[in-house]
Formats: sequence, structure tokens, C-alpha cells
Amino acid sequence: MRQVRLGAGAGFSGDRIEPAVELAEQGKLDYLVFECLAERTIALAQQARRLNPESGFDPLLTTRLAAVLPACRAAGTRIVTNMGAANPLAAAAEARRVAQELGLGPLVIAAITGDDVLAALDGDSMIEETGQRISDLGDRLVSANAYLGAEPIAEALSGGADLVITGRAADPSLYVGPILHAFGWAADDWHRLGQATLAGHLLECAGQVTGGYFADPGFKDVAGLARLGFPIGEFGEDGSLVVTKVAGSGGVVSPATCKEQILYEVHDPARYLTPDVTADFSRVRVEPIGPDRVAVSGATGRSRPDDLKVSLGLMEGFVGEGQIAYAGSGAVARAALAREIVRERLSRTGIALQDLRCDLIGLDALHGEALSGASGREPYEVRLRVAARTADAATAALIGAEIEALYTNGPAGGGGVSRQVREVLGIRSVTIPRASVSPVITWLEA
Repeated sequence: MRQVRLGAGAGFSGDRIEPAVELAEQGKLDYLVFECLAERTIALAQQARRLNPESGFDPLLTTRLAAVLPACRAAGTRIVTNMGAANPLAAAAEARRVAQELGLGPLVIAAITGDDVLAALDGDSMIEETGQRISDLGDRLVSANAYLGAEPIAEALSGGADLVITGRAADPSLYVGPILHAFGWAADDWHRLGQATLAGHLLECAGQVTGGYFADPGFKDVAGLARLGFPIGEFGEDGSLVVTKVAGSGGVVSPATCKEQILYEVHDPARYLTPDVTADFSRVRVEPIGPDRVAVSGATGRSRPDDLKVSLGLMEGFVGEGQIAYAGSGAVARAALAREIVRERLSRTGIALQDLRCDLIGLDALHGEALSGASGREPYEVRLRVAARTADAATAALIGAEIEALYTNGPAGGGGVSRQVREVLGIRSVTIPRASVSPVITWLEA
């Protein structure tokens, strides 16, 4: 039976690089996949591209490719990634430059575009979270990216691409694409696509399924987290799947880690919507078959949705923040007094604030004063954080200024002040008819 080996090189934009290098060098992979986009990630990338048309791709693309391309070329491993973010064409050009600098040509690169659907949105479309019309957003709307599926990735691989760079594609589709290509499956083979989507879902977050996000000391102990190994999926032409990792790497692959990842971000296990298929995970079986080897089976699928999900990036104003620390006897009382001073000062100014938070970090920052304050704890040190959302940057800066003024105008012994203002991008969702989205493949060669 034919089989492909797929390795997860990243589970988010800021992920470690060393486990991907380990996979490239020791994983005996057919495909190494880097999944690096979240909803806010691509909105921020679109914002960066507006400032510089040559930017907008993942900031670690150059470093990652330089680290893994030599081993991947030597092993014949092909790379699939969404590190193109808001600018797959610029990312592909940078990848070509890296390959030429390393002397690794010829390298065929395919850039997939078409996910940017800002110009194609229907102004009467309703935002899922708020019920607003898109036309009501005005100039707050920064970006709109549809979730592409596996077909253009499979097409690029069939066309000979050694490196496929996409923008916004659904996370599991990055793995379904190589599987479709490897076995020549039809794009409407729903049962097999359901199992392939399960494989992609298990691998897409990289270290989560090998024990990283799973770990909980004393309850779910995981060894070797400082050199956590990323997962490998062994996927057979019959739809069989084994999840494993490089022998000797840190972490663990177990039924429990796989079950947690299967449930991750799945609202309805019997109806998991992707651009490729409506997957059904409700009858999945998870069985250990050896050390760090787990067989996962039983997924199926039904016809894919008629519409594609679109992630919108919206300008939501600015957040101003200030922090100050207190330590020693009476630290909590002094921090609490500082909190009340700042609250009153901000009230006196009459500035418009949204979502004002005044937290004693380490005491009540997670669950609020009413719940956390009842514990009666008296820690040696505590840090006050005040933050709020405002309409403009100048107003946001006033919050940090009030915190800094506590150095000489507030309780004794405050120190370690920090202050910042940052722009806020909110995320909303709509759908768009599949027929309105047209993926395009652009070819480059190094």
C-alpha cells in the first residue's frame, strides 16, 4: 500500500524552528508543512502590506526556509506553507532569493493567490458575530480573506512545485492538498476527504499533539518539553493514519494527546465544516500501536459547503496600557490604592474609554476582584495593570501617563513602570459564494 509521510513544521507564526529542522533532516518526509496563519495574523499582514507593498508575508519565512531547504532538497521533501499570508507573490520571490543564495536550484515555486476577496464582498452580507451589514463598517474594514481549500495546493504539486506558498487556506487543507495529489483522489471523494481532513486537523497545530499544549504537571506529565518534537502523519492510500514523531525527540504521542487535538476548535464533531468537505469525526477511533505511535481511524465526510468562510479584519481603535509593581509588606494594599487613584483620575478627565480593566496581576487579573479577592492572600509582590480601549492613539497614551505619574504621586514604593499604545484589529466572519472565489497559481523558478 502506498503511503505518504507528512511532517508539521509549525503550528503558528511564532513557532520554534528547531523541530522543523529535525523533521527535515530525520523525518524521511514526503511533505513538510508550515501552518503559520491565525485570523489576526493575516489581518496584521494585510495592514503591513498597505504600508509596504513588498511585505505582508510571514516574518520568519526567510529564516525557516534557509534552515530547512538544504535538508528538504537533499531528501526530496516538498514544502507546503501558508507563510504567504497577505502577499504570497512577494513571499515566493523571497523564497527564490533564499534558494539562489543557498545554491539549491533548480527549485520550482508555486504561489497561490485569490483568497483576498475584499473587492468581491457583497455589502449586504451579514457579519455572523454581530448581525451588522458589511456596508455598515465603512473604512473600518481592513481585510477580507476567504479560506481556500486543498485543490489549488494539489494542482500546484501536480504541476511540479517543490515549494507551495499560499495565503489564507484552511489549516487542514494544507495537508489534504498533498494527500489529494499523492493518491489522485477526486475532489468529491467525501469519505476519504473526511479522513484526510482528520489527519490535517491532528497535525496542523504541530507541538500540541506531541504533548506541548497537553502538558499539565502532576496531572498530565510530559517529558522533554524543552526539545519537543513535532508530529509526523503516516497516511495510507486506504485512508489509514498513524501519528508519530522522530525517535528520541521530546514530548509524547499518545491516545490522550490525539483525543485532545481532535476536539480542539471543533464545535460539532459530526459536522466539521472545511472548504474541502463536511467532515464527520463522531466515530473516530484512537488506538496505541507502539511507543509514540497512535492509529487514528473512523472519520468520514459529506459534501462540502456551498459557501466559503471569510475572515474580516476591522479597525477597533487603540489600547492604552500602563503597569507598575509594588513589593514588600502591604504590597497588595498599596497596589489597590494605586488602582483607585488611577480610576478616579481617568474619571475626572472625562475621556471616552471602553473596556477599562484595572487588574492586580497575580491576584485578580483572571477572575476579577469579587472572586479572587476572597482568598485573603497576601503575596510579597503584585503588579497593577490598567488598560482600556479608546478611539485614538493620543487618548490611549493618557492611561500610561497616569500610571507613570504614580512614581511620585501615588503610594510608596512603586517601580518598574511600563506603558504602551497599540492599534487594535478585531476579527469578524462572513461567508461568500464559492463561485466568487478564484484561486490563481503563479509559477517561479530558482
